[in-house]
Amino acid sequence: MSKARDIATIMVSCLAQLMVAIDMTVLHLAVPALTTQLGASAEELLWIADVYGFAMGGLLVTMGNLGDRFGRRRVLLIGVTAFALGSLVAAYAPSSETLIAARALLGIAGAAVLPSTTSLLRAVFTTQRARTAAVGVTAGVSAAGFAIGPIVGGVLLEHFWWGSVFLVNIPVALLILGAARVVPESRSSGKLRLDLPSVLLSIVGLVAVVYALKGAFYVGLWYPEVLGAFAVGGASLWWFARRQRRLDQPLIDLDLFRRRGFSASVGSNLVSVFTMSAFALISSQYFQLVLGWSPLRSGLAFVPGAIAALVAGGVLAAKAVRRFGRAPTVSGGLALASVGFGLFGAISTESPYLLVLAAQVAFGAGAGLTLTVTGDTILGTVPRDRAGAASAI
Repeated sequence: MSKARDIATIMVSCLAQLMVAIDMTVLHLAVPALTTQLGASAEELLWIADVYGFAMGGLLVTMGNLGDRFGRRRVLLIGVTAFALGSLVAAYAPSSETLIAARALLGIAGAAVLPSTTSLLRAVFTTQRARTAAVGVTAGVSAAGFAIGPIVGGVLLEHFWWGSVFLVNIPVALLILGAARVVPESRSSGKLRLDLPSVLLSIVGLVAVVYALKGAFYVGLWYPEVLGAFAVGGASLWWFARRQRRLDQPLIDLDLFRRRGFSASVGSNLVSVFTMSAFALISSQYFQLVLGWSPLRSGLAFVPGAIAALVAGGVLAAKAVRRFGRAPTVSGGLALASVGFGLFGAISTESPYLLVLAAQVAFGAGAGLTLTVTGDTILGTVPRDRAGAASAI
């Protein structure tokens, strides 16, 4: 039963991470088609793309704490069910407004799914070696998901309408719900209180800051709406941080950031996820708009990077940690990712695919290594009772 439980936990975690990661990038290839068919304006198109991240980023901390309090498996199942529902609505959305609302629901559901999957690994795999291996497989699949999204989107768009890129989530969600029956429930052993003012401050602060950062690039830093969002977000996060210092059970234990291993891992993780999103978006636009490739051919061009991420995260990361240590492995992963971006920066319309291939493999391997080691380090530095809150960070 223990082996079946372990396999089911890894399977659920991988499928859930893959589902959320694919949904972050699968829309890139569908943008031209849905713009034409829905008649979406430029502003509506931005909201279709951005509301997913706004909702997810704003609610991660809250959902992680809810999992610690009410049960990580329960929150995961609720999130997966909502994700399937949101995907169904998005697939058949008759208007841009409906699609924006569906994408918001997907973001909320994703916020419930992500910390729950990672914290379940912390609860089920109690030894460091087993946990590192499990996190490695999951992180590798998650990193590969950023590249697999365009592949899935390319195949579907070659034969079906743009909404089909969302329907692929439904069978994956059903698989998760079936496998999750074997996964044990876990929650904090003590009675955790959820501070509602902190919840509100974290949501307002994170969403406002992300909105302001995006707005600064769209319309400029000095636009009144952008400055106002920065002011609201900054004030909310400052108040949130101050409140956490006074609570016996804070949403985020800010003292964790005093630990070099934790803070360095969070920073490295942030850089990796940021660059993965950028790499997927830039590459998909390059293949389709610059080279004129079909969605299917563009999607298949991502395969080498996805394989590199999966192998590096799921196979090589644990071995590298045992041989070289955590810090050198993370540094090596970030260096590899930097090489990938350097190669990509040298690509022009006349460049051979071999150069693109080298850039993808270097970046994919680097991201896979970094995400695995940093994710495992973050989980390993916090008590098991607060695994959901740590995963949310």
